[in-house]
Amino acid sequence: MDEPIVSKAAAVPLQAWQVIAGGISALILTIGLARFVYTPLLPQMHAQAGLSDTAGGWLAAINYAGYMSGALLAAWLDEPRLRHRLYSIGLWLSLLITMLMGMSQNLWVWALSRYLGGLCGAAGMLLGSGLVLNWLMRQGRRPELGVYFMGIAGGIVISALGAMVMSRLGLDWARQWQGFAFLGLLFLVPAWAWRPPVPPALTASSSGRPDAASPSRRWMLLMFCAYFCAGWGFVINGTFTVAIVERQPLLAGQGPWAWLLVGLASTPAVFLWDRAARRIGDLQSLLAAFGLQAIGVVLPALSPGLAAALVGALMYGATSIGIVSLTLALVGRRSPGNPGKAMARLTLGYGLAQITAPALAGYMVHASGSYDSSLWLTALVLVAGMGFLAVLLRRPD
Repeated sequence: MDEPIVSKAAAVPLQAWQVIAGGISALILTIGLARFVYTPLLPQMHAQAGLSDTAGGWLAAINYAGYMSGALLAAWLDEPRLRHRLYSIGLWLSLLITMLMGMSQNLWVWALSRYLGGLCGAAGMLLGSGLVLNWLMRQGRRPELGVYFMGIAGGIVISALGAMVMSRLGLDWARQWQGFAFLGLLFLVPAWAWRPPVPPALTASSSGRPDAASPSRRWMLLMFCAYFCAGWGFVINGTFTVAIVERQPLLAGQGPWAWLLVGLASTPAVFLWDRAARRIGDLQSLLAAFGLQAIGVVLPALSPGLAAALVGALMYGATSIGIVSLTLALVGRRSPGNPGKAMARLTLGYGLAQITAPALAGYMVHASGSYDSSLWLTALVLVAGMGFLAVLLRRPD
């Protein structure tokens, strides 16, 4: 166990910090660029490229259709080498589809980019996190993903700061997409060089057959439902945070600051939620995170001021990625034979919410001219998720 692990992908001995740093860089590529850049650039695409509210919602939904397709594929795949190869492809594809967004104003091209971006997100979130968690468990290290998921927070910060800087430089929406693609080259190098090693081949007992270490069907169903609710809460704010602020009177131009605050709050939060889980338990921590996020979601609907918008963004950032990290780490630890496959199965509920919620929100905004109704609906969905977690707390097996 003390001997260095040699990655066939990187062909050099890997240390724990390299595996984590490579994973963080991969998440910045596959989530931060391939997905989250869309959020701060959405208002500019509305204003400069003629993108409608409804089309904006559908593009977000198509992105999550791609994510769900990737989750289905990850839930089906057992072969470790193929999972590793698809993860590697996702790193390069993230740069290509980010560049593609700025090379056309055709809605179908944007839709293709968003769908492929969803596949890249699944590669980073599910295949990548499964590889990292598997490596940590095989090394006898603490099987937590809080530090790894700092890559999502980093992606939010980079997408916000990048959009703010490039806007000040006078770049239009298309040049900003292309600028982000070039920026991604800085993260491709460590993400590629420090990919986790290909895990050992699965045995018959760990290839999906039920065993004592696997969670029960009841447990998985309840977690599936709770994670569906989490996905609904994640995607509404993750897609529309900047646009919600920009739509409010006197707040034009302040949207990127709210998105930056989300990323800054997420960065330490994922680590702190891990510490909370050690102290009070995983399900208790998840219940607290759901409750805080539900409160943060409705704040912009209760008050039109900048303070409410920023506090809501802060609470969203402090909880959303923590919920993802806690949930995936929990299910991964309960399925040590193939944690990535178990994560992917659970994520199908998360992805289903991310397909339906943005499209519905886009129609609601188009009909009412306001995001308030979609925010209230999102809060109710999060409360329902708390109900599923409460059932698990009463009967954990």
